[in-house]
This record gives sequence, structure tokens and C-alpha cells, in this order.
Amino acid sequence: MTQKPLSYDACTPGHVTLAGGGPGDPDLLTVAVVRALQNADVILHDRLISAEVLALAAPDAQCIETGKEGFGPGMTQAAISALIVTYARQGRAVLRLKSGDPAVFGRLDEELEALEAAGISFTILPGITAASAAVAALGQSLTQRGRNGELRILTGHDVTGYADHDWRALARPGAVAAIYMGKRAARFLQGRLLMHGAAPGTPISIVENASRADQRIVAATLITLPGALEGITGPAVLLLGLAPRAAARMRLAALKEVTQ
Repeated sequence: MTQKPLSYDACTPGHVTLAGGGPGDPDLLTVAVVRALQNADVILHDRLISAEVLALAAPDAQCIETGKEGFGPGMTQAAISALIVTYARQGRAVLRLKSGDPAVFGRLDEELEALEAAGISFTILPGITAASAAVAALGQSLTQRGRNGELRILTGHDVTGYADHDWRALARPGAVAAIYMGKRAARFLQGRLLMHGAAPGTPISIVENASRADQRIVAATLITLPGALEGITGPAVLLLGLAPRAAARMRLAALKEVTQ
């Protein structure tokens, strides 16, 4: 095993740091990730890393975008892994910077396998994932006593297309899920959930560009989801089962009136 502890000097030549760049706001970076940004020789970052985060890099750092986009063009994972290994073998201090947390839909395992096969040491630095930033923007909690004792984090699509999940569990009242990469899969998600008994009025919050200056929150329901996503062009998290705090209070009050 070639993993080094967090206290290890991640800027050692030939060492690779795999770090989470958070949802975009540089104030949400960990101190360890800021230190890695300031000392890396080469930064291989995904397309969602904000300019404000990259501005913290050393002036002489080589920044290379290794962007990938769902259903669109991008650098292959094999090519990205090869770049990481190549720069590390050159004796460079390499920072592989992923938006959010590298262990949440960040293809971390594939890159670790490439590093281990090459005998290259690495350190993993976690980051704040988009779901945490998105739910904070709502003024809500991802878990709540009496509502949901579990949380699901899903992807709207995988390498083969739209992703299948346990739709029956997701359709239950009180279920909460953070859905990443779900914009193009909205009608598929809607159809599967309705087919398995989800209420058409199930709240869904769309949080675009979570934590950034251009953050936008759109309150929707399962039945209105596809239309609510029109005009959403930035990265977005769909929070199934959650409404913005004010809307959630109004919904609760309405339910109480019906039951009284």
C-alpha cells in the first residue's frame, strides 16, 4: 500500500495528492487542500473547479484541465490516469483536483489503481461534496429524525447511460436522495419514480452552482421537474424529498390543516 497519512508532506517530488476542491466557493476548501494548491508543481483539475479555487495555486504551477462531461466530449479516464502517472514519474509534485469530494463520483478508485500499479505514493484529501453545499443553501438537513433514517446519493447516469436504482425505496414517503448529474435524466427519473408509486407532489429542490456567487435554487415537484430544469445550465444537484426551508414549513402547515 502506498497511501501516505494526511500529515505527510504532499508536495514531495513524485508524490500525488488526490484532493477535493469543494463545490466552488474557495472559503469551503480545507486548509490541507489550500496548502496542496500552493505547493503543487502540476495541477490536473476537472472542468468544474472554479477560477477562484485555481487562483490559489502557485504562480508557476502548471494547471491542466482534464474535463469530462456526461454524454459529451472529454478526456478519457485512461488518459487522465496516464497523465497523473507520467508527471509523478518526472519527479513533479502532482495535485489531482476534483470538484466536491474525490470519493463521491470522482473515479477515485481508477486513479488509485493506476498509481498503485506504478508504485507511486499518494495522499487523499477529502472535500465538501455538492450535496452538503446544496442542502445548506436550502436551510434543510439531509437527515431528520422521524423523516428519513437513511440518505441516498445517486448518479443520474453512468458510463452506459441512464442509471437504474432501487426505485421502490426512493418512491417511499419521506425518502431523501441527492441526485448528481441528473439534469438530462430528469424524465427518466420522473417516470421510474411515478411508476413505483411516488407521489406527483413529492418535493424536489434543484440547486444550481451550489455555494457559488451565481447559485440558484428552484423549488419543484416530481411532476414539474423536467420543466423546472429548463434554463438550468450549470452543474446542479437534485434533492429528492426536500423543499427550501420556507416551502417546507408551508407544506407541513398545509398537511396539518388537512389532518385536523
